[in-house]
Amino acid sequence: MGHLDHAAYGWLTPALSYVMASIGAALGLRCTVRALAATGASRRNWLLTAASAIGTGIWTMHFVAMLGFEVNGTEIHYNVPLTILSLLVAVLVVGAGVFAVGYGKDRGRSLVLGGLTTGLGVASMHYLGMAALRLHGEVSYDPLTVGLSVAIAVVAATAALWAALNIKSPVAVAVASLVMGAAVSSMHYTGMMAVAVSVSPSEAALPGATAMQFIFPLAVGLGSYLFITAAFVALSPTADERAASASAARHLGEHTVTAH
Repeated sequence: MGHLDHAAYGWLTPALSYVMASIGAALGLRCTVRALAATGASRRNWLLTAASAIGTGIWTMHFVAMLGFEVNGTEIHYNVPLTILSLLVAVLVVGAGVFAVGYGKDRGRSLVLGGLTTGLGVASMHYLGMAALRLHGEVSYDPLTVGLSVAIAVVAATAALWAALNIKSPVAVAVASLVMGAAVSSMHYTGMMAVAVSVSPSEAALPGATAMQFIFPLAVGLGSYLFITAAFVALSPTADERAASASAARHLGEHTVTAH
């Protein structure tokens, strides 16, 4: 049995992964709040942005944390197509969850459906990412701990969607995002506690790419996307701000007509 190190770089990868999960959650919640105040194509676009932000944040959190994962006695590589598939699954299933909330008529039913869908999607992303591991040995899981990690994912996703439906102020969204980041990180490390590796030492070359060849540059790229999108959302006027601007423009126009 190989010794597993979940934080080979100390607190760097857990802390950075938590930051990425929190940023993704904050951006996703803010976009969902914007979506619920919008209609038509604008609502759809905000929900798409929310799905990409939350899904990207969760995926980046997972693989930044995996940068600190080592197993004594073997290198670790990653299957590239499976890793990319895990990213697509994260975004698509989170999208299904936020669209269920964004367009659902019955808020309670939509919340349960969206939370279950999104939570299972988060768990699927995690275990697809783990299935992408290539090492000299066999990976096994403790079923009870796996079940606990899935339950945490569902509860965390439901809580995040509830926050999107009920929390409007930026401060409250920020607090909810920190809690969501902690919940997603807890799900990840609970899932990692379920892992055991039976190492079979070998000199054969492993297929796939190393974390630094593939995971690190992709995580940096997605992290940059989150920061750029966060800046865009912060600078975009809210529905209330647009309404106030339109009202001011109307009043200015009426004043100009009266003056003439």
